Order: sequence, then structure tokens, then C-alpha cells
Amino acid sequence: MFRRILQRVDFWLIWVTVVLFGASGAGAHSCHEVKTAFQLRQIGSLKWVPEAPGTDGELQICKHPGPSCCTRKMEESYQAAVRRETLQNIRSYSFELKYLIVGHSSAFQDTFQSLLSFTLNLTSALFDSAYEPLAQDARPLVADLFSVLSLFLGGDSNTSMERSVHRFYDDLFPLVYRRLVNPGLASAPPSSEHSECLRKTRQDVNPFGPHPRALAEGLTRALSAGRALSRALMMGAEVLNATEWAGLARECGRALVRMQYCPHCRGLTLIRPCGGLCLNVMRGCLVGLLELDGPWRHYVALLQELTGALAGGHDLELALLGIRNHINDAILHAQLHGPRISAIVDKVCGPLTDTPSVTSIRPTLEVMTSVTTSPTSAASTPSPAEVTLGRLSHTRRSLPLKPSKIDKPRSLKKISREFMGYIQRYKSFFSALPETLCESEMVGEDFTCWSGEDVVERERRRGFIVAPVGPLCGTIKSPRPGGHSGSVNRAEEPRRPPPSLLLYLLPPPPPGGH
Repeated sequence: MFRRILQRVDFWLIWVTVVLFGASGAGAHSCHEVKTAFQLRQIGSLKWVPEAPGTDGELQICKHPGPSCCTRKMEESYQAAVRRETLQNIRSYSFELKYLIVGHSSAFQDTFQSLLSFTLNLTSALFDSAYEPLAQDARPLVADLFSVLSLFLGGDSNTSMERSVHRFYDDLFPLVYRRLVNPGLASAPPSSEHSECLRKTRQDVNPFGPHPRALAEGLTRALSAGRALSRALMMGAEVLNATEWAGLARECGRALVRMQYCPHCRGLTLIRPCGGLCLNVMRGCLVGLLELDGPWRHYVALLQELTGALAGGHDLELALLGIRNHINDAILHAQLHGPRISAIVDKVCGPLTDTPSVTSIRPTLEVMTSVTTSPTSAASTPSPAEVTLGRLSHTRRSLPLKPSKIDKPRSLKKISREFMGYIQRYKSFFSALPETLCESEMVGEDFTCWSGEDVVERERRRGFIVAPVGPLCGTIKSPRPGGHSGSVNRAEEPRRPPPSLLLYLLPPPPPGGH
């Protein structure tokens, strides 16, 4: 009985051995796993993958002694696939940074537009309440001025703040002269020649005093940081768009195939590249992008400086809110100097009609002429100019200086500080790109890896997995602390981003030195 049991055990052992060795032998003489990986990664047509290992004398990249599951057509497909995959990985890793820049650019512009919309309504309300005779015709002038402000803050390079402000006052002068300085002329038919003369001579006549120049200089100085930031953010997005399409040299494609797909030729579809090999190949392939590291760091520092200027004060908001006060003071100056202005205009442009020029103060303000004429009361009676100043000062105080809490836009300080915290993380984006791309290739805790020529054991040092690199003949050495250096053949340089991109990273300093 014991002999019968022993025979049965021997039979099962022999059967298991045959099955195991048979399966192993079948796997060793089949390219099924290679074909499966070829199909799953959508590398190319399956007709190029052999059913069993063979010998292809036309192989140029994945040469090794013994049978291979690769053909020359497969190598060509691998090169196209590895270029596509690498560029896609670069786009994936730069997407978050580009989204950060574009998203905050939109947030800044939305806040700028909210401030402009509020101050536009505030300035229009000045004409509606204090200068009603001008309100209808002045409204388009105010809208044009704020349209230019929007372009200026948006980074438009063809917009001049000084020229636009002076054009606004040039167009405003004929209205102020006819309806406030000489209200008696308001009923006379307007003369296009006389109005054009007033526009052209406004800066010489200087009816608004120092206020136009003060407004232009104040806006240019206060809005320069916001404008420079808008331009810098747009340029940063353009640089990232260009780097996404940076080309890879032919030799780089061969090195990538040798690193990622040559193991497939031996049926090793799950093995991963060694850390040293991956870093050297990526550094060699991305050498053109790595040259942007210095300019990019300078660009990030510039963004931090500009956003810090917006976060550290309220110059931009105060400058926009001050537009109404500057215009108010300018019109008041013209009213107070009406006789002098009228005399100069009559000499330069000629009188509009034969009607003599009347007082520069509106008749509705001359209510003090009917007050008692006693010395005591006369001494305490304010002059018409003082009445005008008091009325306009009351108007200034009666208008709101802050938006309602319901419509309150997101503050520039909050957006700026948030952006400063995020962009700091990407200061080393280009220099860290090879390591970032290799992280996806080095995940896992396998004890073996692909050295470029064979399977080797990983070496663990200081918590990071490194490995020796096979003899990939080349000229570029890229040592890593704690790891091994290797090289990538750079007989053919990869196509680099256009030199103009470096200029994009260095926008001109803000006007006025601020």
C-alpha cells in the first residue's frame, strides 16, 4: 500500500514538473507579451510584431546577442511613440504651471475691470450731479478714457497713458468753455472750426491748470505695476506654450527607445529604467529647455516683485478713485480763471459770436447779490468762488468712495499674495524637469532595473534608488549627488526654443522706475 501511494506522489510530481517547464518553455519562445504591450500602448501596427523571437539583422537601436522580439519596423514605431509620449509628459507637467499663470492672469484682469467699472460710474456721477450741462456730451469722453485705461492695464504696448489723458482734456475743453466758462454761448450754434481750435490750443491756453499733467503722471506711475504684471503673465504663458512643442533630436529619440523599449525586445515588458540612466537621457534630451532655467528664475523673481508691489499698498485703487477728483479740480480751475481763459481764446481762436463774454461763474451760483448790504453782513458773505468750492466739496463727499459689499470684487492684495505663494514653488521648474519626468518611470520598489543594456540590481542610497548606467557612449556627463553619472550621445543637438523666448522672460522695467 505504501508503494502504491509513493508511485502516485511520483506521478503528480512528474506531471507538475512537465507542466511548469512546458509553460516556461512556451513563454520563452513567444512574443505574446510584447505584442500585448505594443497593442495597449498603441505604438503601431501589430503586423510588425513577430509571433516568436527571431533575428533581424536590420536592427539599429536594440541590438543584442540572441533572438529578439523586435524588428526594424518596430524600432521605427518605437521612436515615433517615445517622442509622442515624452512631449505629452512635458505638456502634462507644464499644464499645472500654465493653468496657474493663465488663471491668475484672468483673476487680475477681472479685478482690474471691476475697479474700472466702479470708478467709471463714480466719474460719470460727478457730471450728472455737479455739471449737468456737460453730462450728456461728457459721458462718451469718460467712457473712452476708461477704455484706454483698460487697454493700458491689460498690457497693450501701443497705449500711452499721458497721450490719452491729454486727449480727454482736449475734448473736454470746448464743452467746459461753452457751457461753464461762458454759459451764455451755450445757446449759440456750435462752430466746428472754433471747437477744433479750442482742442488744439488747450495745452497752450492751459485752462485746467496742473491737473491734467498730475492725473497722467499719477496714473502712469500707479498703474505701471499692474500693466507690467499683465504683460509678464501673458509672456510666461507664451513661453510655456512654445516649450510644449520643443523638438527632440533624432539621437535623443534613439536614447529614449533604448531606455524604454529595448527591454521589450527580450520580453521584459515590466522592467523600469534605472534612475541614473533616466536622468542622463532626460537631461541630454532637454538640454535646450534647461538653458531657460536662469531666465526663468529671473522671471519668477520679477513676478514676485510685481505682485508684491500690488499686495503691499493700494496705489492702483487710489489712483483710479482719484480720477474723479482730478477732473473735478480741473473743471473748477477753469471756472475760477474764466476771464483770463476767455481773453486768451478770443485772441487765439476769435470770438464765437458777437455776444460779450459773461462771468465765468454760473448765474445760478450768484445768489449772494441779493443779500443785505450792511458792512457786517457783507463782510461775512462768501464770494461766488467760495460758493462754488463749497458746492463741489459737498458733491465730492456725497458720492460713495467704496463699492457695496454685495458687489465687492476680489481684492488685488488677496490675489497677489495667493499668486506669490504658488509661483514660488515653480522657480526651479526647468531645472527639475528631468527629475520630474523620471519620477513616473522610477515608481515602484523593484530590486532590479534596466541599465540600457541589461538588467541590474538597484542600489539604494540616502532614501533614493539609483543604479549604475550602462556604457552609453557619449559626451554629456550628468552626475547626481548620491547616484552614478552616465552619458547620452549628443551627436545631433536637440532643437531648442527660439532665442526670442529668452527675451519674453525679461519684460522691460515699469515706467517711472517703480
